[in-house]
Amino acid sequence: MIKRIINSRSKTITFSAGLIAFSVGASAILGLLRDRLLVSYFDVARLDIYFAAFTIPDFIYGVVITGGVVAAFLPVFAGAIEKDEKEGWKLANNTLSAILILLLFLCGILFIFAPFIVKVVAPGFSAEYLEKTVLLTRIMLLSPILLGASSLFSGVLQYFDRFLSYSLAPIFYNIGIILGIFFLTPYFGIIGLAYGVVLGSFLHLLVQLPSSLFSGFSYRPILDLNQEDLRKVFRLVLPRIVGQISAKVNVIVITALASLLTAGSISIFNLANHLQSFPVRIIGVAFAVAAFPSFSKSLAANEKKKFLKNFSSVICQVLFFIIPISVIVFLLRAQIVRLVLGAEGFGWKETQLTAASLGIFAFSFFASALVHVMVRAFFSFQNTKTPVIASLVSMASNIILSFFFVWLLGFENAFRSFFAIILRLEAITNIEVVAFPLALLVSTFLHLTLLLYFLNGKVGTFREMGVGKCLKRTLFSSLVTGMITFLTLRVLGTMMALDTFFAVFLQTAVAFVLAAATYLLVSKMLKSPELLSIKEAFLNR
Repeated sequence: MIKRIINSRSKTITFSAGLIAFSVGASAILGLLRDRLLVSYFDVARLDIYFAAFTIPDFIYGVVITGGVVAAFLPVFAGAIEKDEKEGWKLANNTLSAILILLLFLCGILFIFAPFIVKVVAPGFSAEYLEKTVLLTRIMLLSPILLGASSLFSGVLQYFDRFLSYSLAPIFYNIGIILGIFFLTPYFGIIGLAYGVVLGSFLHLLVQLPSSLFSGFSYRPILDLNQEDLRKVFRLVLPRIVGQISAKVNVIVITALASLLTAGSISIFNLANHLQSFPVRIIGVAFAVAAFPSFSKSLAANEKKKFLKNFSSVICQVLFFIIPISVIVFLLRAQIVRLVLGAEGFGWKETQLTAASLGIFAFSFFASALVHVMVRAFFSFQNTKTPVIASLVSMASNIILSFFFVWLLGFENAFRSFFAIILRLEAITNIEVVAFPLALLVSTFLHLTLLLYFLNGKVGTFREMGVGKCLKRTLFSSLVTGMITFLTLRVLGTMMALDTFFAVFLQTAVAFVLAAATYLLVSKMLKSPELLSIKEAFLNR
């Protein structure tokens, strides 16, 4: 029975995306619980140490693994195993060996030079904070090594459409961190957070191992650099690594700049970023990951029409979900922050700044979600260079805009007054932290625009794919939903005092339920095909 469940295979992109979305949602909820516990156990100034230390291991994982090797591995593995199963598994073993050797080398170098690197990442830290950040960084450098092996298994499971074990991995990762907060921080203080990250990484690997073995993987300690498919993976991975470096450099620059601002700025940005990643991951990443194997298989079999059909369908479904969520999150931003992060050590000022940052992020949800899908489409064409160009331009614009907006929000002027009024920050003196989500908003739109331009020659315009119609329906339904949500908040706000957790929860729950019901009703009246495809995918399954 357990073996049957572990080996269950998803048969449609929509169902796979739904399964991943459910697991990502569960993982994200655990992530929000993790953040709630973090602000309960530590003040935001102290948490700056943890978030700054996490930056370096996350840089290695994001650049070398998720954005690099695995993204290039899946399409090459798909082509190799279709031709010769033995060569396909040899490629998997070769890639795993190469990943582990590379990560051991990189993490060893970073371990040695951590004191110098931390000073670059957090130049505004005191000597005490720098010392703690170095220690946490060195412990957490074990994490990319474990996640590196785990991520190759993720690629194997995606190819075989075994999304269940793959989907459980991030859930167990967050469980490990939460266990670290509960059981390790009482004994080790903030260092216990680093041990929790390592534990979560180990569980991320462990939960995917059985299903990978059932799929046919059997580890052989080989490293054959002459295998053409392995060389192909690394030819594809090099430009992708450059692209991912640009994304992670953004985080490092933001962390460095935030360390020079008011204490707690690093934590406020990261907490808001975690909140905004919830809908992007649950919609954009879920559909992108679920569609990636299908995209790769279609193009490997030279079935471009099938690829285009799936691609346009995925775009419409992403827009169908992400646009109304953007509207609802923007209107409920303060309530969301109060419910998730409203611990005793998280004051009203921190709540306002985090809510303002989340409100700005809400305008970038659909662009961020579509970028994930667009990038996977390029990978399916085995083209990793074009996304790099778009990513580098986006990175450069974000860095320039971060410095510019921090400067512009640092003194009294019309620009600062406008955002202070819109985001209800008039009573706060230092609001420079909202410069970071504002810069990311602009750079993300630029990133999406460039990808659409470059992809146009391969898939056509949105109008040619039929995306324009679904976009119009979605925008209209979302507009009606936003109006109902706004009116609900105003009515409930006059009926009850919002000074307790229960009152805020009740207001949020009623507004969300009415918003969801309104959106589904209007979408049904407009006969949105996305509703039908979702219904068919899950009822048939």
